[in-house]
Amino acid sequence: MLSGFGKWRSGDRFAGVGASTRTGAIRVVAILALAAGLASLAQAQTTSPGDQGGLGIFAGATGTGTYVQYGERKMLGVAGFVDADGRRRLGIEAEGQWVEFHQSSDVHIETYSIGARYHFGKSRFQPYVKGLVGFGDFNFPYNLATGRFLVVTGGGGLDIRLSRRIYIRAADFEYQSWPQFTFGAMTTLNASAGLRVRVF
Repeated sequence: MLSGFGKWRSGDRFAGVGASTRTGAIRVVAILALAAGLASLAQAQTTSPGDQGGLGIFAGATGTGTYVQYGERKMLGVAGFVDADGRRRLGIEAEGQWVEFHQSSDVHIETYSIGARYHFGKSRFQPYVKGLVGFGDFNFPYNLATGRFLVVTGGGGLDIRLSRRIYIRAADFEYQSWPQFTFGAMTTLNASAGLRVRVF
């Protein structure tokens, strides 16, 4: 039996981008909506009428290059995220990643995480660090089995403000640890870039 959260299926025959991705997309939308709702509620409770604009809600998407320790694979994917940044630079990030492209032997990964982030300064250039926790769905070679595992992420990057609402996510780097992976602890490394937009 595959270890992790104890959820696995053998004999699954889905393609690299199929039902699993659609289900994962629904999950991450729910997580992101929850994060945005909590942040919005927090602002309503803590911001006085004369002190608006303290909390910012951002959404974005990136393209991702991923190194997977299992089989030493180099893959490509996409990610979506929501950031809720507070007045004191401490915020929340919720993220979903779909590493589905440049597959070999049908191996692909989806991860869903949420946690804290801290950004430095309010200038045009805004570096940040983050720590996230969540789970990853791993599809083993030739669709023989899938497993769900704990994923712990540490990372950071740089956002560049182009306008009041538009930012370039110039670089985002993540170190992901899969401590309960079937064949022993595994790591994945992600490098991403994309767009970040203020929505509230």
